[in-house]
Amino acid sequence: MAATEADVARGAALLAVYAAGLGIPFLLVAAFFPRLGGAMAWMKRHMGRIERTSGLLLWTVGLMMLTGQFSDFSFWLLETFPSLAALG
Repeated sequence: MAATEADVARGAALLAVYAAGLGIPFLLVAAFFPRLGGAMAWMKRHMGRIERTSGLLLWTVGLMMLTGQFSDFSFWLLETFPSLAALG
């Protein structure tokens, strides 16, 4: 979107918001890392299950993209939950 903006300042602002959206979660984890001990211990105990679930989700989305079902699913989501269109 930033590349197609007619105004350079608006494009730069979009890139800044994008960069902040990527960076802020990492900064928050770094700032509150000592307090996240319980959550980190839980994740460590269940890492195998988390990795398998993430891998299955990644594989499923890739297969849906190859077969064209991902677009159908996206349209179904927008028809079922029209408020999602406001997110972008």
